[in-house]
Amino acid sequence: MSKDMTVPCDEGLINIRVGAIIMRGNKILMVGNKARPEYLYSVGGRIKFGETSEEAVVREVFEETGVKLEVERLGFINENYFYGDAPGNLDKLIYEISYYFYMKVPEDFEPICMSQTEDDQNEFLRWIDLDDPMKYYPEFFRTELKQPWDGVKKILADERRR
Repeated sequence: MSKDMTVPCDEGLINIRVGAIIMRGNKILMVGNKARPEYLYSVGGRIKFGETSEEAVVREVFEETGVKLEVERLGFINENYFYGDAPGNLDKLIYEISYYFYMKVPEDFEPICMSQTEDDQNEFLRWIDLDDPMKYYPEFFRTELKQPWDGVKKILADERRR
């Protein structure tokens, strides 16, 4: 596969990414790293040019958990404006479109994190309760995953308005 679907645009970036919804009961599997300990984020990452979103989420889940999970269904499309906090995109405005997929999670699922951030920080996995007070992204998981439904929901998040 080729490069991540990140494209410079004026002074900012456009990202196209996928995220995995990996749940056990009321807990969701999230990722974190020591460079930015103040929050967790969804398992997932950028789509590579030439991949479908389904191929990308299966690849990203494998890269971050060591397990190849199957896609159950698309749950959310998230249109998001935010300011970057990694060394390569610090304070740049990022427009991101993310596809969040519910994954089929087998009973014997035992994830082992082997991934790193784009700035070479080791990542770790953590099961959290949806009501965990820690900050995690995407924020809509906190409410939307408590009331799942069979459709696909589009969510807009825009930090420019804060």
